[in-house]
Amino acid sequence: MSVGSETTNCLETGDNLHQQVLASLPPCDVTEEVLTQNPQFCKLLATLTQHLDKSGLTVQLKADLDRAEQKLQSQKRQWLRAESLYRGLQEMIQEFYVQKHKSTVPPDQNMEDATNFSGESLLQFYETMERCLRVTQCAKQLEPSSTTSQDQPSVLGLTPQQVLQLLPSEKNVQQMKQALPTQLERHLKEKCLSLVSYYQPEWENESEGLKTNKLSHLSTLLDKDKKRTELLKETCRENTVLLQRQTQLYLSELIKCIQLFQTLLSDHRLKIQTDLDGKKLNYLEGKCEIVFQKIKTEMEEIQLDTYSLDTISAHRKIREKLESELTACKAEKQALEMELPSFEVLGKDFKALAEEYFRLRQEIDMKNWALKELTKYNEK
Repeated sequence: MSVGSETTNCLETGDNLHQQVLASLPPCDVTEEVLTQNPQFCKLLATLTQHLDKSGLTVQLKADLDRAEQKLQSQKRQWLRAESLYRGLQEMIQEFYVQKHKSTVPPDQNMEDATNFSGESLLQFYETMERCLRVTQCAKQLEPSSTTSQDQPSVLGLTPQQVLQLLPSEKNVQQMKQALPTQLERHLKEKCLSLVSYYQPEWENESEGLKTNKLSHLSTLLDKDKKRTELLKETCRENTVLLQRQTQLYLSELIKCIQLFQTLLSDHRLKIQTDLDGKKLNYLEGKCEIVFQKIKTEMEEIQLDTYSLDTISAHRKIREKLESELTACKAEKQALEMELPSFEVLGKDFKALAEEYFRLRQEIDMKNWALKELTKYNEK
């Protein structure tokens, strides 16, 4: 039997299998109720938890990820070390020129007191360092990288060797290198003392010696703050998991309450509403019938007040005759409309014949009428 199966069996013997599975999984939407309703799924999760960590990754993947993270951190520290040194030298140069142009004390005298340099040698030191940094940076930019073609033309047609020829003299470079550790140490010390004052503002007015002594304990204080922060993060994560589970439980109970409320509505209120609707429908039907009869009675009274019985009887007969004639006309119209397409097929020639036929019929009707009138006149 595999290790996962043995551990699953160990979990099954306990009374809190569901809680153990949920505690071993990362935050998710799985609830204890789901695990209770699906025991096989619970066993599957119990087996999977033996191969997963708190983040949800497999043990092997987590180990590979940790090794990659360590390698990345190592390379990042190397880059940060070089970048910090470069930034520190840049800050030293900037501070030198700012103090040179803005100090109320003559610049050479002020800097001599701070650095134990003569004014001329101090200026030569910073100019040499600035020139070395710029020339080195330009030469590095001109070096071909692995992603660029070797045949690609360089900037302005320059090569790194040509740019490196602009470095200061070897003597000035050696003097600058000898004085650089002391100057860099002084600059970094000032930055560290500023960091101490930022971390604890109440230490700002203390002496430099006391600040230096507290600086040696700064890393310990930062480690304590880091551990406390990590502990708070872990507590926050646990509280987040607890809040998520409580929220799921609350939502589950709320859904049950809503379902119960819907059952009460469908079983009680809706039945009563159906009876009320039936009675209301019967009442409206009766009311409509009464209103209809009242309208019919009013119409009869209006007819009796307006016309006599003989007039009403005559109107009804006229109406019946007109309706019968209208029905006959509609039927004739429909029959003619059905016959019309068959005549339209014959085209324009038939249309001319039909018009001529219509004209002749009108003449015949006119002559018949004239003949009747003439006959009546002769009889008189």
